[in-house]
Amino acid sequence: MTETEALQQTLAAEHAAVSVFAVFRGRLPATSAVAATSALAAAVATAYAEHRARRDDLTAQVRAAGEEPVVAAPAYRLPEPLRTVADVRAAAQQAEDAAAQAYAALVAAATGEGRSWAVSALTASAVRQLTLGARPTAFPGAPELG
Repeated sequence: MTETEALQQTLAAEHAAVSVFAVFRGRLPATSAVAATSALAAAVATAYAEHRARRDDLTAQVRAAGEEPVVAAPAYRLPEPLRTVADVRAAAQQAEDAAAQAYAALVAAATGEGRSWAVSALTASAVRQLTLGARPTAFPGAPELG
């Protein structure tokens, strides 16, 4: 896979992350008497903002490479069910893991400053997974290595 193809693939993953984290935000109260719910709502809101920023960075990188950025899909499949806070937490962890896998693939394909940027994005994604309550893994974004 070329670096530009990996950028496009990662951009597609970020479009999906932005979409699903927007839904997750809507499934959680912004404030709650339950501290764990408030913490999750804050983590999901932060993840949404960070994925939007990464999406915008990737769009600029693809354009700088002389390509037309891949556009978002009309809709994305959401995990089912999303009825409880635990459901949203599990779905958010899965969505963040999918983003980490895209970043790990970009790390493998990129060079120079592009690789440094991808490593930073992968690291941020791994930390977000922990913030969302996931267990630490030896190789975030690369389950085949763990």
